[in-house]
Amino acid sequence: MLTSGDVVDLDLGSPAGREAGFRHPAIVVTAQGVLDAEPSVVHVVPLTSTIRGFSSELEIEPDGVNGLEQESAAQCQHVRSVAAVRIDGTRGNIGPAVLVQVRELLGLILDIPG
Repeated sequence: MLTSGDVVDLDLGSPAGREAGFRHPAIVVTAQGVLDAEPSVVHVVPLTSTIRGFSSELEIEPDGVNGLEQESAAQCQHVRSVAAVRIDGTRGNIGPAVLVQVRELLGLILDIPG
């Protein structure tokens, strides 16, 4: 079963324009209460090892828990819904503190009052 903050491997398909695509790790950002119902679609934020310094991205250092092999940027501007069957496996979890940072950045991007 998936947990909020899981770092998963998935295929985002062929990109159009500047969107993220192909095989990437991504962070599951769907609320845990929704994940507990084992939905067929989940919400993810793709990760990239290309650090651009965009204000819409959050840099995450690798550690023994998140399963990342190198510093990565959570591309919050590319949040999307994906079929759960696209997920090939789980690498680890970013933990609650970093998940809060990702969700706060999503709130800013989507203009959701905090």
